[in-house]
Amino acid sequence: MNKLFPIGKVIRASGMKGAVSVRPLSRYFDDYVHSHPLHVGFSEEISSKVQLSDVTGAGKKRRFIFTGMQDRDSAETMIGQTVFAVVDDSDAIHFVSGDLIGYDVVTDSGRLIGELGEILWLPANDAYVIYSGDQEFLIPIIPEIVKEIRHPQRAVMITPMEGLLD
Repeated sequence: MNKLFPIGKVIRASGMKGAVSVRPLSRYFDDYVHSHPLHVGFSEEISSKVQLSDVTGAGKKRRFIFTGMQDRDSAETMIGQTVFAVVDDSDAIHFVSGDLIGYDVVTDSGRLIGELGEILWLPANDAYVIYSGDQEFLIPIIPEIVKEIRHPQRAVMITPMEGLLD
């Protein structure tokens, strides 16, 4: 099922031709802004479909122009709104959602490891920080280990490799 996932926030209008600056809310922002359908709004419920027509600049100086935004006035109406990507339940972006904080982390054999306390954005791959009493585990967020997110049970299912939980 498709749903909207926040990937960025419009922070300012830029220039006179309808461009805006967007602050990424996910490390996957660049992947999703160019490859998925987008919506912009103050919430998922009051958002509208938009199409990215151009990106100018580089790095932190990038400016985004959405179809229909021809001038600064129209761009200023977008300030403070969230950019959402249309994703499905199997998209990898769900594995790094802040909504997972507090979920139980359970092995595929049913063993409770602990509670997901943080998500670290590391250069090689992201990692979950799992707290279990006075112990702390770092679990890399890779498909070989993180198998499934079960939202109704508030659980992250993993298949730990040898030595990961020692």
